Amino acid sequence: MKVASFVPKSARVADIGTDHAYLPIYLVSEEIIASAVAGEVNKGPYQAAEEALKQHGYADRISLRMGNGLEILSPYEVDVVTIAGMGGATIADILARFPEVTASLSKIIMQPMNAAALIRQWLLANHWMIADEALVKEDGRLYEIITAVQGEQVIPEQILYDIGPIIWSKRLPFLAEHLQNLMDQSKRVLSEMDASPSARVSPKYSYHTQKIKDLELKISCL
Repeated sequence: MKVASFVPKSARVADIGTDHAYLPIYLVSEEIIASAVAGEVNKGPYQAAEEALKQHGYADRISLRMGNGLEILSPYEVDVVTIAGMGGATIADILARFPEVTASLSKIIMQPMNAAALIRQWLLANHWMIADEALVKEDGRLYEIITAVQGEQVIPEQILYDIGPIIWSKRLPFLAEHLQNLMDQSKRVLSEMDASPSARVSPKYSYHTQKIKDLELKISCL
């Protein structure tokens, strides 16, 4: 529940893609918040969340809503949104689709399954800044957590969109493993493209080639 540690006490929170409503139930049970909104687009997880809320006696404190992303919210209904367990492209799309809701938030807390760079790029392009980041290892897998607040920010190096500017500046635990994971991902992409002569001269191939060089340089600095 590392995501929970980034939720301000007494905040008005919506958990998007709540699945079994584990996070809002935890936040309410630990008295971090008094109530919450839980959103889920899929029927199965929605029903599981509904049952969990009944079992914990929180059906009156956690408003469970079926809907896609931020469509379940009105502007200024909540201060903080949490989004975990989705790909970076999906998270960026959720934030982009309902700009009036996103603009009314004071904080966004995200735990992407992949493509965190896409989230960072979207945030900085849309007047959000990265407030904090974390690396968490669960069941042998490394996850990134990104928190953002409204504001302007410049990330000085392209590679830091992939690494995470705060993850790098703080030299967080698991940083070396994180860098190696990013490098392995790019190497797999290049390996898949190597069989095609046209792919080897594509911008995508050049991007991953440069990314590997940049990551090697960062690893040498550890």
